[in-house]
Amino acid sequence: MDDLRRIDLNLLLTLHALLAERHVSRAALRLHRSQPAVSHALAQLRGIFDDPLLVRRDGGLALTSRALELQRPLEDALDQLQGLLHAPAFDPRRAKRTFRIALSDYGSRVSLPQLTRRVREQAPGIDLAATQASREAMLTQLLDGEIDLALGVFHEFPGELETQTLFEESFVCLADRTTLPARGGLTMAAWLARPHVLVAMRPGADNEIDQALEALGHTRRVAVTLPHWSIAPELIAGTDLILTVAQTAVAHLRHDRQLRRFAAPFAIPPFLFQAAWHARRDVDPAHRWLREQIADICR
Repeated sequence: MDDLRRIDLNLLLTLHALLAERHVSRAALRLHRSQPAVSHALAQLRGIFDDPLLVRRDGGLALTSRALELQRPLEDALDQLQGLLHAPAFDPRRAKRTFRIALSDYGSRVSLPQLTRRVREQAPGIDLAATQASREAMLTQLLDGEIDLALGVFHEFPGELETQTLFEESFVCLADRTTLPARGGLTMAAWLARPHVLVAMRPGADNEIDQALEALGHTRRVAVTLPHWSIAPELIAGTDLILTVAQTAVAHLRHDRQLRRFAAPFAIPPFLFQAAWHARRDVDPAHRWLREQIADICR
């Protein structure tokens, strides 16, 4: 408590601005304060933390190791204080905010169209910024505060993250109907004899299909690997390729005359489609509203 008496909230806000801007003048503009006042606050902060915090390098200012260590805890602390000072009420029609969401091509298909329509109807001042990344990258971005929410298929979560299962998904196979028997699907031998398309962010990545095959002592030939679900069905039309994907990803092709859906000749465990976010966002009423919309859509 004695250490807390040496610092006030204004100094913490100044530190936050300095670490973000890495420039005294820009930090002063951000805080609506004079440059000498911010320079004086920086001197105080250097004394409190016994560290220069910002040092001159390559014609600008760079953060010291100590300053880098302070960034995330400081942001977390200010977020917590913000939650204490503001009422939890949230009015989507008056809200003005941008949500950064990371999701795969598949996640975009199952959630973004309806979410976009709902946000435009209920919260026209809210903007959505969607990005795509691997599962590992999404979790890292959540931890670093680069995104607000991640939607995808995850296996392990760091302890700082919260999760919600949105639905359970199963796999289905897709092939050009002229390469299939008149009725039914393929035997295991026939399925393994055909070349396959794999949807993955990178070649050789672990996936549920090949893990299930490996458990049975089999491997398949993956002739094409690509990161996009939406274009994958177009690759197999007119070829001998087989695509094994989540059912929802190809639901719109149910009545396609050239392609046919059929069950895989072996059991592939279903997977969970989940939302993940940092625990510091858990009490944010706007963030909670967004999660509720996505959960409702995915039901």
